[in-house]
Amino acid sequence: MKDTKLITIVIPVYNEAENIAAIVEEIIHIHLKYKYEILFVNDGSSDMQTYQFLQEVAQKYSFVRYISFVKNFGHQLALKAGLDMAKGDCVISMDGDLQHPPSLLPAMIQKWEEGYEIVITKRINYGKVGIFKKISSYLYYKTINTLSSIPLEYGESDFRLLDKKVVDVFKKLNEIDLFLRGLTRWVGFKTTEIAFNAENRIHGKSKYSFNKMLRLAVNGIISFSSKPLYFSIYAGFICSSSSILILIYTLISLFSGHVVPGWSSTLIIISFFSGIQLIIMGIFGLYLSRIFIQSKNRPLYIIGENTYSEPNEG
Repeated sequence: MKDTKLITIVIPVYNEAENIAAIVEEIIHIHLKYKYEILFVNDGSSDMQTYQFLQEVAQKYSFVRYISFVKNFGHQLALKAGLDMAKGDCVISMDGDLQHPPSLLPAMIQKWEEGYEIVITKRINYGKVGIFKKISSYLYYKTINTLSSIPLEYGESDFRLLDKKVVDVFKKLNEIDLFLRGLTRWVGFKTTEIAFNAENRIHGKSKYSFNKMLRLAVNGIISFSSKPLYFSIYAGFICSSSSILILIYTLISLFSGHVVPGWSSTLIIISFFSGIQLIIMGIFGLYLSRIFIQSKNRPLYIIGENTYSEPNEG
């Protein structure tokens, strides 16, 4: 009965023209024991080459399909679109830059055969990346685990396998600011982990800038934790206590005949408390903005072209 099962491999791409054919060829050479299909999600690539390469590879291989967004909606929503449309008995998501090694697919499928419904991969070696990338990745996971209620292992990635029943749960989610790594832990199905060494990027440059990484971290914290709101409360108590201490010091100085500090100290105090207030207002603003945007109930993404739903002529 093994050959009756279908595996959907979802690969979001953004300006990855040079890697598309290469990743398909690598998957083909693995000779997976199950029937499989590859679904590329073109996340509004700004270069025409990515779209052209997707057309060419889809024409060459009947098991390769793609959907194209009308604009760039982001990596997490591209993954969500792939999960929403996937037809497989399990879905494997991986990046299109070949840093997620296709050679790991058989091991992930084996864990699925053993009864695990979620197979998470963890990078133990980041390959040839700069020191800034390593430090920012460490700080990313450290911050997430400190402030979020969903713990993540260092090195977790979006290279994972999800059973169909897990995918069905994900399809029901309609969060505008998705954090799929946290949601994968949150759903609570039977989970296991596999370690891997990240491959070096052969073509192109990483599309995950520091700003995108920071935004992903903020989404993870706000989506799964109210700790920043408690931080606001604690900061308020600290500021109030400091104000009382400063007032006591001022009164003692006044009655003892000492000169009360002038404009410099006053400006420092005002600046300090103003900064705390702005931080607190920013935290509240982030939570309120999520509620406001979610209340509009706009579609998470817009698909311009969809070959995945077309009849398979292969």
